[in-house]
Amino acid sequence: MDFVFKESYDINDLLRIMEILRSENGCPWDKEQDHKSIRKDFLEEVYEVCEAIDLEDSDLLKEELGDVLLQVVFHARIEEEQGRFCFGDSVNDVCRKLIIRHPHVFGEVKVADSSEVLKNWNDIKQKTKGQLTYTETLRSVCKALPSLMRAQKLSKRAVRAGMNVNADMAAERISEELKRVRAAAAPEERERALGDMLFAAAELAGALGCDAEEALTKASDRFTDRFEDLEKNGML
Repeated sequence: MDFVFKESYDINDLLRIMEILRSENGCPWDKEQDHKSIRKDFLEEVYEVCEAIDLEDSDLLKEELGDVLLQVVFHARIEEEQGRFCFGDSVNDVCRKLIIRHPHVFGEVKVADSSEVLKNWNDIKQKTKGQLTYTETLRSVCKALPSLMRAQKLSKRAVRAGMNVNADMAAERISEELKRVRAAAAPEERERALGDMLFAAAELAGALGCDAEEALTKASDRFTDRFEDLEKNGML
């Protein structure tokens, strides 16, 4: 095996390790994997990074970022074996993207604040992706996102396109959809009304300047704490 053991490794060593693991004499499990088989692993690692951030645990964050990087290298290696692209191509693409979308840093564009930076970023993104309508920007929102996060992202892009959504309107829609949920006779009707109510809740969060996903996460934590109190006090 052509590999040099070291006290400290870098990204090139990680790429070489993955190449060895996927080679003929490598690891049986690693060789069997494809994009779909390790898709959930990627998601889990990203969520673990988020948890490390929430815990403000630098040691854990260092470890989990390494695990995410491993997933990136794993997927890139699978593509390289098929002759489609390699890890370096992904690095090149993201470098070019950052340069193009930061003309105020790498070009002559002047910006007053972060809001102008975000506006330029979105305008450039829409142009480089060839999106001619705002509907195309909505359809480009990743469908694999958690549903509440995707809903708020869709709502935000709709507002950017000119749709009028304010807190009062969103709250009114929640009330209307709740009535539909209660009145629905068929399961499909209840599901549709419930979905519309949850979407309206995501709109309300955006109108109030809140992050819907984070708000629900904190609510879930509070629910767990309350449940623990009930259990300890024998009230279940």
